[in-house]
Amino acid sequence: MPLANTFAALPPAFYTRLMPTPLPAPYFVAASAPAARLIGLDPALLAQPDYVELLSGNSVAERSLPLAAVYSGHQFGVWAGQLGDGRAILLGDIATASGPMELQLKGAGATPYSRMGDGRAVLRSSIREFLCSEAMAALGIPTSRALAIMGSNQGIVRETVETAAVVTRMAPSFVRFGSFEHWYARKKPAELKILADYVIDSFYPQLRDSANPYASLLQEVCTRTAHMIAHWQAVGFMHGVMNTDNMSILGLTLDYGPFGFMEAFDAEHICNHTDSQGRYSYANQPQVGHRNCHALGQALLPLIGEVPLAQAALDSYEPAFAAKMNELLRAKLGLRTEQGDDTRLFDAMFAVMQANHVDFTNFFRALGNLQLHAPDSDAPLRDMFIDRPAFDAWAVQYRARLLAEHSVDAARKLAMDQVNPKYVLRNYLAQVAIDKAQQQDYAEVAQLLAVLQKPFDEQPEHQHYAALPPDWASHLEVSCSS
Repeated sequence: MPLANTFAALPPAFYTRLMPTPLPAPYFVAASAPAARLIGLDPALLAQPDYVELLSGNSVAERSLPLAAVYSGHQFGVWAGQLGDGRAILLGDIATASGPMELQLKGAGATPYSRMGDGRAVLRSSIREFLCSEAMAALGIPTSRALAIMGSNQGIVRETVETAAVVTRMAPSFVRFGSFEHWYARKKPAELKILADYVIDSFYPQLRDSANPYASLLQEVCTRTAHMIAHWQAVGFMHGVMNTDNMSILGLTLDYGPFGFMEAFDAEHICNHTDSQGRYSYANQPQVGHRNCHALGQALLPLIGEVPLAQAALDSYEPAFAAKMNELLRAKLGLRTEQGDDTRLFDAMFAVMQANHVDFTNFFRALGNLQLHAPDSDAPLRDMFIDRPAFDAWAVQYRARLLAEHSVDAARKLAMDQVNPKYVLRNYLAQVAIDKAQQQDYAEVAQLLAVLQKPFDEQPEHQHYAALPPDWASHLEVSCSS
């Protein structure tokens, strides 16, 4: 594996070099072929003994300089101080056609930043992160990737004793908002500048010639973050732990823990059982993203130099989010033009969805079947609503909007089916795969991954993966230990 060590070229204050802790008797669980191809690997190699050893942390590539990075952050709105890679070890980066891609082992053992943790990950959470990373990529949402999972029968204590696993994550960079907060809080402007220059030179070189590269960096990150969260909202994805140490400086979805995809629509839904105050509910995600950008702006202020410049960069967030969200919603509804009353149509739609707790994914997918001149054919859509007249009233507005732009049913359905997924990673689907994997049957992980990698295709042979959750799924809870 031809690894370079771009991040390791930074001064030693930014990380601790250490070797992964070997995983007893590791074995192959799953791998993502698209992720492997991104870094030029034959996916079949990942199940071979040499790669099982490498991606479980039992051996290290010749040129690798493994390290754990330091950062700080706000957790649930409270300053948490120093954090860092408590169970993740960066192996290095691989050159690809689109730039370097870092490889990181999550669950590779304790580091100086583990804060009394064991540094391990369990099979349950590793499967969830693996599947969701690749599902989000297939949905076209900016995200870190997951290359493979290696397991072990080593016992790990969480709420119960579970088995260990290591998931290999990939991203161009794992630098976070909290990476900048760390040096700001410690009043280390030299280190703050080194990190900002590294990020600009490595990932935003076009900003180097701007009048104030650091203000431009903040604005670029605000825009990317706003766009990422708009994509979340458009597919009903909830991150669950939007702490500043989980926010990517590249606008990537990062650190999958207690995530969830919306099922029965409730804007106030909280996917993280640990989040008792609902800070990271679906409805709050856009505002939390903005607040997190403010925390980043505060950290960058010594480099930006002027509060008005920082504020101007931060002010770009809300219009960027609104524009992207409206763009995505128009696509989801098959609208080809932008009209002044679009927001009213969207708000009315979400209001009737909220009142009837309609399944988010299935509703948008089925909406593509609406026939412009045949309201009598709406029965499958109407049956999703307890209050059918409320849907009928909204459908009148929707049809009027479609008529105004001379929409054609077949073309509209084709376009809508390309943006409204049929398949998302519902919690119960992940749990079925986890339950089987815990019995050392990994076929369902591979099968579910294959379905999620083609989320917009009909896949009639896999229709059951689009089904509403069974009754037992209502008892599923995910928390920060997930």
